[in-house]
Amino acid sequence: MTLQPVLFDDPAVALEIAVSVGDAKARGAVFTKASVVEFMLDLLGYTPDKPLWESRLLEPSFGAGGFLFAAAARLVESWVEAGRPGGESALDYVICGVELDEPTFRATQMELAVRLVDAGLSEFIALRLSKKWLVNADFLIDNIATGFNFVVGNPPYVRQELIPDQLLASYRTQFPTMVGRADLYVPFFEKALGLLAPEGRLSFICADAWTKNDYGRALRELVTERFALDAYVDMYGIDAFEDSVGAYPSVTVISRSRPTGVRTATATSTDPTALQSLVAELTSPAATVLSLRRGGVPWLLQSNGRQAIISELESRLGTLEQVGCRVGIGVATGADKVFIGKLDELDVEDSRKLPLAVNQDICAGKFTWHGMGVVNPWDDNGLVDLSRYPRLAAYLEPHRAALSQRHTAKADPARRWYKTIDRVTSSLTWQPKLLVPDIRGDGDAISYDAGTAYPHHNLYFITANSTEGGLLCGSDAWNLQALKALLRSGIARLFIDAYAVRIGGGYLRFQAQYLRRIRLPRWEAIDQDTQATLTEAGTAGMKVSSDLLDRVYGLAAGSLSFINEWERT
Repeated sequence: MTLQPVLFDDPAVALEIAVSVGDAKARGAVFTKASVVEFMLDLLGYTPDKPLWESRLLEPSFGAGGFLFAAAARLVESWVEAGRPGGESALDYVICGVELDEPTFRATQMELAVRLVDAGLSEFIALRLSKKWLVNADFLIDNIATGFNFVVGNPPYVRQELIPDQLLASYRTQFPTMVGRADLYVPFFEKALGLLAPEGRLSFICADAWTKNDYGRALRELVTERFALDAYVDMYGIDAFEDSVGAYPSVTVISRSRPTGVRTATATSTDPTALQSLVAELTSPAATVLSLRRGGVPWLLQSNGRQAIISELESRLGTLEQVGCRVGIGVATGADKVFIGKLDELDVEDSRKLPLAVNQDICAGKFTWHGMGVVNPWDDNGLVDLSRYPRLAAYLEPHRAALSQRHTAKADPARRWYKTIDRVTSSLTWQPKLLVPDIRGDGDAISYDAGTAYPHHNLYFITANSTEGGLLCGSDAWNLQALKALLRSGIARLFIDAYAVRIGGGYLRFQAQYLRRIRLPRWEAIDQDTQATLTEAGTAGMKVSSDLLDRVYGLAAGSLSFINEWERT
């Protein structure tokens, strides 16, 4: 169903209507498994052995009530076991639950009253508490009292496309963390953190993208500057939700206290016993504790020892581009059906087409061009004058109407209707380069092109800083065959796995922003025998041992031995 743009006096009503269209997932209503809910409450410290009636808990998007019901049950158990101190009025304002969707709100409100009666409260008290505790409102807009000791939940995962423009602008004004393509859960973090009492703690389960992606930069900065990330639990690969979702979730615990380090773990099951053991592991004095870099930089939260290696390399080595390489992405045309085809069948002047490298040309680290080409409407001075290229003009004219409607051409359709999204710099075609497919698992597909084709936009490329006659030159220029062997032998995966967000199927994205984080020694700092070994391996399409990688990086023997396990998986 397509949403029609409608203006509302109350922007909260606009969002409720927008996110109620379609199924529950479309409005961010993805419910957490009961065992994970109990795990998060335990990790947060909201347990019945404490006087919970003396604290306040917030659930900012309670949905069908998974977190709300579990917290209420613990609260009542704690209060009853203590002899019902203060009477029923002691429970009046200790829980606050907020929900935007009105049908969901009403159903959950009634279910809460039933559960409170089952827990031993009178019907009158149960109905009173269900009304006092719950609010039907937009959490991001409504005025919520501050001073919560606990905040817990699964904030809505709503993409910006589903939020009306008027409301989205309001959110952006109110919440500085909502930058770039940030999803709705990001401002939920910001507002909820601002409602914490001194020493208060928050635990959310949501997609882990914000811990690494650019759109999470402002939120990461907020957390590291004003709060403390106490715990991080990777939920990758397990079904933490009632329904299958494409995002890879994590559980975070953030407090308004002085940072003492992050306790990290990886959940391997949603079995209650396994999660109880994980709580014990994370709260143990022997738990793995990692330091967190301040600012908006991506977080390294691996608990497998690799973070220490990456941090050590980052402390003394330059990035791939700092040691003389360049990272870029291939051409996006905005109309591949027009601009791309078999090179020999593109009926334009020879100077107006280039051989094109596409994903299908790469197999097991070897590049084999299969004849595709791209129409090139650019020269060194910009877009070419079509009057000088009659065959190009005749080829493009039948597509003028469609090309003019593209976003990239709308600014000046009369003159720029035939431009590609990205400018084509034809000299890149003939330059030696490594080709890196965007989505290919572990980096094994990185291949070498001696200078025969221009990369398509689903390929990233790496070039050395100087060339002469097609051959690398200069003592500071990395040999690309050697670099190919190094990257394919596990180094690319080491850094990409640490910084990139996984997508469906567990694949990593080998994008430029992550490739630029790879650290390398300078080429001239590597002894000549090792240079020769790397170069020979790359030329032969082979990988090198982790022992050799240890030497290249100046690490203790065995530091990178875990890479050998990757080769067997």
